[in-house]
Amino acid sequence: MKTLCLLLFALPLHAADLIEHAKAHPDGKAAFSYDTTAWSDDEATRHLPIGVFDSGIGGLTVLEALLTLDAFHNDTLQPGADGVADFAQERFIYFGDQANMPYGNYSAVQRTDYLRELIVKDAIFLLGRRFWPAEGKEPQFTKPPVKAIVIACNTATAYGLEDIRKAVAAWKIPVIVVGVVEAGARGVLESKTTGGIGVLATVGTCASGVYPRTITQTLGLAGQSVPVIAQQGSATLAGAIEGDAAFPESVSAYALKEARALAEAYRDSKPTKPLQTIVLGCTHYPLAKDEIDTAFTALRQEPAFADLIAETRLFVNPAEATAKELFRELAKAKLRLKADERCILEHGQFYLSVPRVDEIGIQLSADGNLDRDYKYSRSPGQFDYEDTKNVPLSPALIPPNSAKLVRERLPAVWRSLSR
Repeated sequence: MKTLCLLLFALPLHAADLIEHAKAHPDGKAAFSYDTTAWSDDEATRHLPIGVFDSGIGGLTVLEALLTLDAFHNDTLQPGADGVADFAQERFIYFGDQANMPYGNYSAVQRTDYLRELIVKDAIFLLGRRFWPAEGKEPQFTKPPVKAIVIACNTATAYGLEDIRKAVAAWKIPVIVVGVVEAGARGVLESKTTGGIGVLATVGTCASGVYPRTITQTLGLAGQSVPVIAQQGSATLAGAIEGDAAFPESVSAYALKEARALAEAYRDSKPTKPLQTIVLGCTHYPLAKDEIDTAFTALRQEPAFADLIAETRLFVNPAEATAKELFRELAKAKLRLKADERCILEHGQFYLSVPRVDEIGIQLSADGNLDRDYKYSRSPGQFDYEDTKNVPLSPALIPPNSAKLVRERLPAVWRSLSR
């Protein structure tokens, strides 16, 4: 009891209230609650799926890495490819909080308290059985709970990783929690970089300072010196990659602007070595790696940056590092399925949040999404009010440009999504 009190005391008020709300509804029927008996059988827990969430569809790049990773021998668990996907026996439940995105904007309007509540609610959704049908006015309870949660969103990891871990500890459930930022920092360590480090991310992620802090801690604990770390937060590149009409220039044009801004920030830090390692600190950015690399190549042709940027850059994709981290954590906890075992799900499941248009007080924009002023003025603590609902995601619900992106660049995800 003393440990639980300390955990709750260490959490911000809204997160502590949400933990107590979930505990008060142990059958998981209420909004923002879960069935507390779901992990009572250790063997049954191993056969549960793995949950992955992001603020939208960008986290599908992390899911692609999970579906395709072959970095370990499945029989011995030792590093090295064996021709078999490392998570071949596992199944995944993906959730994109599309209605409440972009997460990166909440900090800019001093709403990180509400953002942190949203992030814990994302975890509760994956833990629970409750979801809404695409058509219908009553929730259903046939979604299975999960044995692990992957936070596939850099901003959500920055603001909510510790809240989720403390919540899981307070609830005393055997669920693994892996965040993309910690895995990305491990990726920097494994890259054995000798030059400077640049982080390209969203405005919110950069505002949190989570990447410089986590990279510094990771390198320091490994006994390595910490080079200059610069970061650049973009409000445009992710939208351009997703094909959002609000960003009319090409991905290459936006990539060049952000690469230039990062190079200038790195130069202002007065480094002694060229910028060598680029951390793709937004889940969308691995989809534009070639355009980003081309941008840095172009900058090297300018005298101001010729000696500032390494001729060959190392790119750290936190998605791949996250997949490796999850494999290790599942193996360590003995929750990984073996070759002759099967998950309770035959295929993966996908969910997306949408506005709950029949909720009293909700405000919508002309395109049917949550009104921007309404979205960023909400306060935490309203656990009996749902202005969004989580529904099954099908290809038809993905905007055409985004669907094309997933189909062409994330083939494993597209196959799973199209079943």
